[in-house]
Amino acid sequence: MPSEESGPHRYAALVRLLVRHGRSDLVSGAGLDEYADPGSDSDETTDQAEAFASDLEALGPTYIKLGQLLSTRFDLLPAAYTTALSRLQDEIEPFPADEVRALVETELGTEVKHVYAEFDDVPVAAASLGQVHRATLRNGREVAVKVQRPRVRDDVRADMATLTRLASLADKSTGVGRTYGFGRLLHEFERSLTLELDYRREARNLLRFGELTRHYDRLLVPEPVLELTTGRVLTMSFVHGRKVTDVGPLGLIDLDPAPIVRQLFRAYLRSILVEGFLHADPHPGNLLLTDDGTLAVLDLGMVTSVPPRLQDKLVRLLVAIGDDNGEQAARVLAEMGQPLDHYDAIAFRDDVTNLVAEAVAEGPQMQAGRVLVELSRVSGARGLRPPPEMSLVGKALLNLDRTTAHLDPQFAPAAAIRKDVQSILRSGLTTSPGDLITAALDAKEFAAQLPSRANRIMDSLADGELRIRVDAIDEERLHTVLQRLANRLTLGVVIAASILGGSLLMQVPTDHRIFGYPAVAIILFVVAILGGAVLSAWIVVTDRKVARTELRATRDVPRL
Repeated sequence: MPSEESGPHRYAALVRLLVRHGRSDLVSGAGLDEYADPGSDSDETTDQAEAFASDLEALGPTYIKLGQLLSTRFDLLPAAYTTALSRLQDEIEPFPADEVRALVETELGTEVKHVYAEFDDVPVAAASLGQVHRATLRNGREVAVKVQRPRVRDDVRADMATLTRLASLADKSTGVGRTYGFGRLLHEFERSLTLELDYRREARNLLRFGELTRHYDRLLVPEPVLELTTGRVLTMSFVHGRKVTDVGPLGLIDLDPAPIVRQLFRAYLRSILVEGFLHADPHPGNLLLTDDGTLAVLDLGMVTSVPPRLQDKLVRLLVAIGDDNGEQAARVLAEMGQPLDHYDAIAFRDDVTNLVAEAVAEGPQMQAGRVLVELSRVSGARGLRPPPEMSLVGKALLNLDRTTAHLDPQFAPAAAIRKDVQSILRSGLTTSPGDLITAALDAKEFAAQLPSRANRIMDSLADGELRIRVDAIDEERLHTVLQRLANRLTLGVVIAASILGGSLLMQVPTDHRIFGYPAVAIILFVVAILGGAVLSAWIVVTDRKVARTELRATRDVPRL
């Protein structure tokens, strides 16, 4: 586990990163100037985004994953940064074979030779969180064994503690922190990374996505071996094939990529918009072309769910884009997002309308992923924070667009969406057995209580006791306020009349004088002064009493 002494070094590395890339305001606002390097100022350069990605990569696994997540936040970062971060690779040197075997034996509770007939100590792939080894079970089945790095959880825990403290300080002390809420963003990242470190969840994702794609004969999802899977070891079927990016035009001649591309696009679209299952990282490196002409989908660690309310809005958004209805697209986006203090609704609507018009002008070759990405970027620029799931959907579709363009340049994503949207809408209108049962129970409750409720209404109507209460205006409070205002105005008029009368009586000759002035005039002045003092005291006392009452009522309101 990282020692406590590593804390200052982690802060220093973060501070150098922020200063180098123009975020010294976060350093000063968070009170971390002591970690800054006075000689670390650098000029803005054209390759600053690439340098930022390289710096994150050098900081280790946590920051690599953070960079990959930031590559989906098109509303927060400029295009150059999201592009650079999307190419961020986490392939690093593998850890020793003896540590691999020791961890596998600890997790499975037995020696490697008792579980696997063969186990290749040389990994076929090594990443920041783990590495994959080829093996053979005792029954002769070829499998891939994914083994997590021994100390990666401790490193992630220490890095997250550092990031959490910095984010908390930035949110409290800087304007950009209060605007974007780094603490909330970091909490989402920590939850995603924690789930990715649990290989049992990835095994469940493989089973779920395999079930969703079982009707597509050109798609293949590795099947996990649950008996040999733990939180840090995942055993699954081994897939022979080549990465999509490694297959050139000549290699595609012997294949028929058109049905593969259609099934891939349709499966992901239905998985997201109907089932709410989003594989957030379907980049070409996670897709393998097998020798028998199928496409294997690998690495389902980064998976999130799309709630039904968001599914419906995404369908409406895609329909609006397909119909060249920019205003409707802007309305749907406004319903989905969270407006910030500087949200400009008119400028947002105009930008979305223009963007949709330009996208539709591309014709059938319009890429839905790129359009969603640009819409997320426009939302962020105009002060509307889109839901994180929308950015992930846009990134997933953008990766699919790149894969389909590589495999079949003639594939038209817009036409495919338009073709599938009707079936997606029909799927959205279908009712599950659970929904039917819930509706039946609600109908039963309504039918059971309807007679008694109707009788109470009819009895009240017959007795002349039926009352309808509308809470739009609190009439009783309004009457009290108006009465108090009238009393204050009346007393103020009386005081003003006393002062005016006293001033006029000063010129009237009289034998009754006080301090050399007419007695009646002095009495009126005294009455006016006392009345003004009483009125002032009354206003102060009653206003404080009302304020305390309202504050107490506000505190008593239950929080949802």
